Amino acid sequence: MSENQNLLAEQRRALILDEVRRRGGVRVNELTRKLGVSDMTVRRDLDALARQGVLEKVHGGAVPVVEASTHEPGFEAKSGLELTAKEDIARTAAQLVAPGSAIALSGGTTTYALAHHLLDVPDLTVVTNSVRVADVFHAAHRTSGPRQGAATVVLTGGVRTPSDSLVGPVADQAIAALHFDVLFLGVHGISVEAGLSTPNLAEAETNRRLVQSARRVVVVADHTKWGTVGLSSFAALEQVDTLVTDAGLPAEARDEVAEHLRRLVVAGEPEEGVEGMED
Repeated sequence: MSENQNLLAEQRRALILDEVRRRGGVRVNELTRKLGVSDMTVRRDLDALARQGVLEKVHGGAVPVVEASTHEPGFEAKSGLELTAKEDIARTAAQLVAPGSAIALSGGTTTYALAHHLLDVPDLTVVTNSVRVADVFHAAHRTSGPRQGAATVVLTGGVRTPSDSLVGPVADQAIAALHFDVLFLGVHGISVEAGLSTPNLAEAETNRRLVQSARRVVVVADHTKWGTVGLSSFAALEQVDTLVTDAGLPAEARDEVAEHLRRLVVAGEPEEGVEGMED
């Protein structure tokens, strides 16, 4: 951990959460030494992380929350986690989008971040089952008015989940009739054994349809999603063309990804290279 006292609260909390998950628990006095901040600052950070439901405060420190495979955090709870990583991933993934292509964006906070980086890509057709993603494009239209090359956005119908995705038979039927050049898919969890998974059964089926309708599948997921398993698997790793993640993904996980996926892109590591996905 860094001793820098000027760490932003978001960076500090990400470091604390990583330490809690890695070690299975931390004490306040350990965090104050490693982060170079006061007890009060650490306790405020632990309070904020506990409110987000990602750790549990105990006397003198904190431990990880053991989540059931059916637990599905809401959009607001997830949006406060790994902000820097999600922004880096979104910026990198946007470079994979060719002007004039038909793309799909699933629900999730990382695809929501990606949507903001696609506003200036001309002539896109965007299909999404995410209310939040659709709002990004609609808000840009309301702010700047009609403009040449603005994206055409298709929002599927369906039943709204806690993460503001639309799922169920209506969404599934709409997606089944469409064909995308690229699907950008946010996930609850990713692992070698379970593949891509989610705690929501209806969302699993809708994601399955999205994968089936796409020529290429790009998973956008920060390193904390690796090793997480939700109730329902909806795709094997071999069905994924590219994983875009952040530099926090450990070396052993990278080796496993390389064995099963066609391509791994790590945001902030230029040696990986990023190319457009047009044919």
